[in-house]
Amino acid sequence: MLSPTKKRASLLTSGAAVAGLLISSLASGGVSYAADNESCRPDGLYKTPGVDVPYCSVYDTEGREKMGADHQRRVIGYFTGWRTGKNGEPAYLASDIPWDKVTHLNYAFGHVGGDNKLSVGTDGPDNAATGMTWPGVAGAEMDPAYPYKGHFNLLNKFKKQHPNVKTLISVGGWAETGGYFDDSGKRVDSGGFYSMATNADGSVNQAGIDTFANSAVDFIRKYGFNGVDIDYEYPTTMKDSGNPLDWQLSNARRAGLVQGYAVLMKSLREKLDRAGATDGKHYMLTVAAPSSGYLLRGMETFQMQKYLDYVNIMSYDLHGAWNEYVGPNASLFDDGKDAELAAANVYGSAQYGSLGYLNTDWAYHYFRGSMPSGRINIGLPYYTRGFKNVQGGTDGLWGKAATTGCPAGSGLTKCGIDNLWHDKDTAGKESPAGSNPMWHAKNLEKGIVGDYVTRYGFPADTKLTGAYARMYDATLVAPWLWNADKKVFLSTEDEQSVGAKADYVVDRGIGGTMVWELAGDYGWNAAKGQYEPGSTLTSLMYDKFKAAAPYGAKKAGTTLPTQAVDVGLEFTDFKLGDSNYPITPKLRITNNTATALPGGTEFQFDYGTSAPNNASDQSGFGTKVIASGHTGSNVGGLKGDFQRVSLKLPAWQSLAPGATVDLSFNYYLPVSTPSNWTVTIGGTAYALTGDLARGTTTVEPGTTTPPTTPPTTPPTTPPTTPPTTPPTTPPTTPPTGCAAPAYTAGSVYNAGQTVSHKGHGWKAKWWTQNEEPGTTGDWGVWQDLGAC
Repeated sequence: MLSPTKKRASLLTSGAAVAGLLISSLASGGVSYAADNESCRPDGLYKTPGVDVPYCSVYDTEGREKMGADHQRRVIGYFTGWRTGKNGEPAYLASDIPWDKVTHLNYAFGHVGGDNKLSVGTDGPDNAATGMTWPGVAGAEMDPAYPYKGHFNLLNKFKKQHPNVKTLISVGGWAETGGYFDDSGKRVDSGGFYSMATNADGSVNQAGIDTFANSAVDFIRKYGFNGVDIDYEYPTTMKDSGNPLDWQLSNARRAGLVQGYAVLMKSLREKLDRAGATDGKHYMLTVAAPSSGYLLRGMETFQMQKYLDYVNIMSYDLHGAWNEYVGPNASLFDDGKDAELAAANVYGSAQYGSLGYLNTDWAYHYFRGSMPSGRINIGLPYYTRGFKNVQGGTDGLWGKAATTGCPAGSGLTKCGIDNLWHDKDTAGKESPAGSNPMWHAKNLEKGIVGDYVTRYGFPADTKLTGAYARMYDATLVAPWLWNADKKVFLSTEDEQSVGAKADYVVDRGIGGTMVWELAGDYGWNAAKGQYEPGSTLTSLMYDKFKAAAPYGAKKAGTTLPTQAVDVGLEFTDFKLGDSNYPITPKLRITNNTATALPGGTEFQFDYGTSAPNNASDQSGFGTKVIASGHTGSNVGGLKGDFQRVSLKLPAWQSLAPGATVDLSFNYYLPVSTPSNWTVTIGGTAYALTGDLARGTTTVEPGTTTPPTTPPTTPPTTPPTTPPTTPPTTPPTTPPTGCAAPAYTAGSVYNAGQTVSHKGHGWKAKWWTQNEEPGTTGDWGVWQDLGAC
C-alpha cells in the first residue's frame, strides 16, 4: 500500500523495454470437518487440515462476510499511523474515521523487525501505535480498559461502539517491505519480507516465516485485531521491482521470492486457523496485491489467493511521474489510447489481443479468474498523481513529461505541481510525483489557497499560478486537473468517478472497495470557505452499497459437478524476469486417485479474460479455447470473466494412479491460477478437489463413495477398454414447435449448444451442467433465443 514515497512499475514490456449439508474432505487427505462451520467457508478458501475453523463467526451459510445489515459490500479504509498532528500538520485520528460508513480498517503499518517478528517499534510515549496520547483532543481520550495507549487503544475504543467493523494490522508497504523505520525515524535496511521469507540462495526461509507467523498471531491477540493484511511490495521475479532501496537485496533473491511468498501465506493461514479454532473466532488474512501487469507477470499465477479471505487490488499508481507517459492514476477502463501501451505496441500485437492492461477492470479480471467476485476489492486512491511541464496530449492526457527531478523549495509551486504530501528520497530530495490529499486538490480546482498551507511550510501570502480546470474522460472513468499556464496535470478522484466505480462494484458482484488512505477524503467547510479532510467519497460508496444485492460468492461462472476427484494440477517451472514472455510454464497433472486415466481423458478449465483467448500447448495435448468470455480490445471494459479451455491426454498417454505428466503451456498476458476444472472419466464429469469448492464431495471415479486410503501401489497395466455402457443421452424430441433438443437436467452442455425449454430456445455461452435455462439471468450461462 502507498506510503508517502510510493510509486509503481507499470509497463508489462518495460523489463524488455448446501449450507451445512455436506462434510467435505477437499484436498486435505479425507479429513472430515464439522458441517456447521464448513457451511460458512467461502468458496475456494483453503482450510487447515484437521482444524475446525470457526468460519461462521465471520461468514454466513452462503460463505458471504457478515458486515451489518447496511453493508452489502466492503468499504475498507487504510488508517495511517503517522498523521498524528505532532509534527504541526493536521492530524487524522481514529476519532476522525467515519465509523458508520466503513466495514474494515487496515492500520498502516507494522513491519518485519530484524528478528523477523511483527513489530510497530518500541513501546513508549512517542510510539503512535501503542503509547502516544492526544490531551485535549475531543474523541481522542484513552480507554482505560486497555493496557496500551496510542492508535490501538482508540481503534478498540471505537470498535466497541461499532462492533461490525473489523480491524487488521497491515504489514510492510512501499517503504517498509525491505526494512523498517527505527524509533528515531531512520530506515534500517534489515531485509524485511525479502530475507524473512527467502534465503540468500533463493530457498524458502521456513524458520523466518514461522517466527513471523507466530508473532503475527501473538500480535493480533494482544492488540485486538481481527486479522493480518500483508503488503509485501513485491515478491516478483521482475528485476528492479519495488523500492530502489531494496534492490540490492531483492534482486539477488528474485528466483525464490514467489515461492517464499506462497509458503508465507500458507503458514500464516494455518497458524491463524489454529489460533481461531482455539479462540472461537475466525482470523482474517488479506493482502494488498499489485495491479500492474508487469509485476504480476513475475508472480507466476498468484497461487496464494486460496489462502486469503479476500484480496485488495492496488488499482492505482498506473501512471505517474516516474516515467514520461502522462496518464490517469487509477482509470477504471482502457480507452485504446494509453501512450505507454502504444509505445510498447500492445495495441498492435495480436499476441496481446489488443488488451490494455493499465486499468482497474483488467486487474479485477486477473483475480476473477481464480476467485469469487466477492473475495475481490478494487482499490481507489484518495490522493493525486501529477506531472509538470507536460507536452502534447489533450489537456495533458496521453502527453509526455520529462522525468527530471526537482529540488525541494518554498512556495506553493514546489516541483511545479502544488503538492502538500512530498515524495522525498533518503537525501531529502523531492521527486515530482504530485502526491496530494484529495481535499487539497479540490481547493486547487476551485482556486482556493487553504489556511492550512502555512502548516506545511508555505508562506502566508502564497498565491496560485494559473488556474486548474477539471477534466473528465467518461471512457476511462478518470477526472484530472489541468493547469494550462504551468502545463501541470494532476490525476484526481471525485464524486463522479467514485460513483461510477461504486456502480461497477455493484453491477459485477464485486466484494467492495479499498481506499488509500482515509485522510485524503474531503468535505466542505462553509465557515472557512475551503475543503478539508472529510468523508464525502466514503459516504458516497456507503450509500451506493447499502441497498446493493449480496456480492458474488461463487468462483465458477456456472454450476460445476458436486462430485470431485483428487487429480492434482500445478503450474510450475516459470521462467524468470524478462525471460518469461511469452509465459510458458509446465502444467503438471498428477493422478491421486486409485483409477487410471485413459488416453483421451479431457480436462476443462477457466482462466481470466485478463489474457486473450489464444492459450495453447506445445506438448500434443490439443489445448484450445472452447468458449471465449471476451474477444477484441477492452475499450470500456472486458465483457466476460472467463476463457474456457479444453485439453486431452494424448491417445497414447494413460495416467496410472500416482503418476504425473507435464505439458508445456503457453499464454501471453498474466492470469491468476486457472480454476473451475472438470475432468471427464468414463462419461462422467467431475470437479477437482484442488478448486476447494463449497458443496463438493471427493469420490473415486466411477463411484459415489469417498476414498478411504490413497493408492499405495499403482496397477501394473492401466485399463485399455473403454466403458461398455455409454452415458445416458438427453432426449432428442424437442417440445412442439421447437427445433432444438429438449433440455435435460444432469446433461453436460458446451458453449454453442442449443436446447429447448419451456417454450423458448436457449444457447449455452460456456460449459454447464444442472443449470436450468431461464434461471441464470442475463449474465448467466444461457442466452434466451426467444419463443419457439
